[in-house]
Amino acid sequence: MKTNLSRNRAKHYEFLKHHLKEDFLQFLWKFKLFELNTLNTICNTPITIINGGVQNHQSGPDFLNGMLKIGSQVWAGNIEVHLKSSYWYAHGHDKDCNFDSIILHVVWEYDMPIYDPNKNEVPTLELKEYVNISVLESYYRLFSKSKKWILCEGLVGSVDAFIVRSWLHRLYFERLERKANFIFELLKATQNDWEAVLFQLLARSFGMKLNADAFFNMATSFEYSIVRKCRSKKGLLEILLFGQAGFFNKKINENLYKRLKHEYEYLKNKFKLTEVFSGEFLFFRLRPNNFPTIRISQFASLYEQQQNLFSKVLRFNTLREFYILFDVQASQYWNTHYVFGKVSKFKIKQISKSFIDLLLVNVIVPLKYAYGKSHNSVNFTNRLESFIDAVKYEKNSIVSCYIDRGIAVPTALEAQGLLELKNEYCDKKKCLRCAIGVAVLKCK
Repeated sequence: MKTNLSRNRAKHYEFLKHHLKEDFLQFLWKFKLFELNTLNTICNTPITIINGGVQNHQSGPDFLNGMLKIGSQVWAGNIEVHLKSSYWYAHGHDKDCNFDSIILHVVWEYDMPIYDPNKNEVPTLELKEYVNISVLESYYRLFSKSKKWILCEGLVGSVDAFIVRSWLHRLYFERLERKANFIFELLKATQNDWEAVLFQLLARSFGMKLNADAFFNMATSFEYSIVRKCRSKKGLLEILLFGQAGFFNKKINENLYKRLKHEYEYLKNKFKLTEVFSGEFLFFRLRPNNFPTIRISQFASLYEQQQNLFSKVLRFNTLREFYILFDVQASQYWNTHYVFGKVSKFKIKQISKSFIDLLLVNVIVPLKYAYGKSHNSVNFTNRLESFIDAVKYEKNSIVSCYIDRGIAVPTALEAQGLLELKNEYCDKKKCLRCAIGVAVLKCK
């Protein structure tokens, strides 16, 4: 009669037949989550792990510079991990000299022997009988149900808060690195014009999530030198932006609209512009204050009022300075309008502090980070971390869902880390590369 332990192990083995991945075996080896004192090769030779090696995420063996005692002999070299031993040949390792120094082949299932270039059988460890049942239980709980918002649903709240916060801090800087790389790409396209890049990034952020690409296309549809020429005359930059966004393609019987349209046609011919298709800009499900018309006007007002914006962004280091810098409102026409040609109740369309916080998180900090990195500035990372710690985090659906599952989010830094966690780890099921996932799996 089978014991509960053996029945559970059989259940997990059946599950693993269809869901086991090689990175789980690498995870087991890296953290030594198996019985260490009774290890034997397929040929029943005792194995002692002196050093399991350093995991290699590039091409080549999975673990480098390991040290093992196999029988009475100590070996130094690399370790390769596979689901089945036959994968050695399926992956072409027998023809790759990078695998000539393998001292141990770790597999879940042994289905055939493998040989080195000298025709000697490579020592093989079949791991499945040595894995701790508690680890199999954790893996089963984590991956057995696919219809969950995150795979560690119901488990994440039990992970040590220090582990969570440390991981979110690391993820935040992973996110900053990706944003910095995007900024460096923009710099190449603008011949290292930081002012132009700031203009493009701010435009994208003014478009918010729904209209980010449309605003970015609008801002990159003309040379930044045209902005410098237009912003000296009040209202001209706003006309340029609305025209490039295609908002003057409609038939609206309003004198001001007709005049603005006429002035844009002059700019279009003067600078040989090609406008952006207006169908890109979305209004549906947006609050009126976030309509693209309002945001375009506010964006234009910012650049009319602030000269040398990039130098100020670099110089300012306090929230108060940035709240003053971005304290702008849409032009007078929009006090009584949300769209062209339709009068609404009077309301001054001022940029809110919560929107400025979004600009700080999504544009200002990444730009300062990229600038500091490109100029090898000392301690810029610590200064930025202190700065963003003072910013209120954005209350969005992703952050709220993590809070509901027991994760504390005191600052914008942790909130940004959670966005990176969801998009780059949870949604891609990279639990074995996530500190939270590792903590769940290692929990006994």
